[in-house]
Amino acid sequence: MHKLLSGRLTVEHLTVEITGLPASLEGTKIAQLSDLHFDGLRLSAAMLAEAIEQSNAAQVDLVALTGDYVTDDPTPIQALAQQLKQLTSRAGTYAVLGNHDIYPADARAVVTAALTEVGIQVLWNQIAYPFGAALPLVGLADFWSKAFNPGAVLDQIDPGLPRLVLSHNPDTAAPLQQWRVDLQLSGHTHGGQIALPGLGSIPTLYQGIRRYVPKAIRPWIPYMREDCYRVVQHWEWAKGLHRINQNQLYVNRGLGTYAPGRLFCPPELTLITLVAQADSGTD
Repeated sequence: MHKLLSGRLTVEHLTVEITGLPASLEGTKIAQLSDLHFDGLRLSAAMLAEAIEQSNAAQVDLVALTGDYVTDDPTPIQALAQQLKQLTSRAGTYAVLGNHDIYPADARAVVTAALTEVGIQVLWNQIAYPFGAALPLVGLADFWSKAFNPGAVLDQIDPGLPRLVLSHNPDTAAPLQQWRVDLQLSGHTHGGQIALPGLGSIPTLYQGIRRYVPKAIRPWIPYMREDCYRVVQHWEWAKGLHRINQNQLYVNRGLGTYAPGRLFCPPELTLITLVAQADSGTD
């Protein structure tokens, strides 16, 4: 039944060019999982197991988890962590928290502890070096938290160094334009969950016409309610790879599925290969 609402898991393969990537890191592979919403309703055990199996089969160098492991109650994180500890990679699994992981007040501590206990490093405005000093990995606090302060973290890094950034909400790509971000990995949007081939996600389309719809009837039209609008401002970044000035952003469609389900927007495991940016100079 769950597969009817969500569709089959899709494995997206992506190659991203990184300026100044050391030769020793050429071909580095990263698996990204996001928005699991493990609560017994929005993600099936079978799909979670398949995502873990596919990630492990890819023999990646690092696994990146980009938030929303639970929904409204942090309790299921204990069972989810036992599944996520099966993820394998050369340099380990790193995670950031999403907005659903920090409310209610004790959720952040509960989620962080459960993931940490199984060997997953949770980054909250922190820098890690799983690939060595030449390619820092930055994990930011959730955009909706009072702790979101990218400057305090990114200003610690030599501007000449490439870096990867994990940040749950893709809206953070807007303020992050002040710093170098060679690749930002985000989730949060579920890709809009419903998309029209050739046109894009329904929220993206609806937000374009929303200003012409009387406020009195917006609550009765899917994706036009105020709460949906506040989910993310930049619906144009709802999924896939985007270049935002000099920075790059990839938004994963997530594994979990909210009602009314997904259409042409299946749940996703992303497999990313890093390569050095080709020399654009001429002889």
